[in-house]
Amino acid sequence: MCGNDRLGDNGAMDNTTPTSLPTDPVAPGPTPTYLERQGTRQYVARNERGAEVLIGDGPQRFSPGDLLKLALAACNAMSSDHRLEFKLGEDFRQVIGVSGEYDGDADRYDSFEVELIQDLSSLSDDERQKLMRRAEAAIDRSCTIGHTITRGVTYTRSFRSEPTEQ
Repeated sequence: MCGNDRLGDNGAMDNTTPTSLPTDPVAPGPTPTYLERQGTRQYVARNERGAEVLIGDGPQRFSPGDLLKLALAACNAMSSDHRLEFKLGEDFRQVIGVSGEYDGDADRYDSFEVELIQDLSSLSDDERQKLMRRAEAAIDRSCTIGHTITRGVTYTRSFRSEPTEQ
């Protein structure tokens, strides 16, 4: 469910940067997602659906660590959404909190905590427990980001020299 999902627009747009996709995006695939540098440690992330996210140092920007935590929280939310909506109604409200235990010496996160908050007061204890089991099962089955973090992942990196569009 979350494997092909990308982070959407966070409401912070920079209209001074080009919105066209590079002819050969760095991350080829069904939905090209890429970054463009805007200044020192400041980037804008884009996808072909027109979403933009400001990344880097400075106000109104997400750090890469923020995005990792948000990806995990969003994957939990989206994976469990149908189960919760079925029982709580189409207009149920939910807030998802996420935090990470950062180890500065190792420069890595050691753990994450995701908290999904919704009003379950209309449900009996039995209904609540049953819904939570189903929602957790949906997350365990469908949260690609959770699967990736739990099992670990390798990645490759390459540098290329070629003209870039301005």
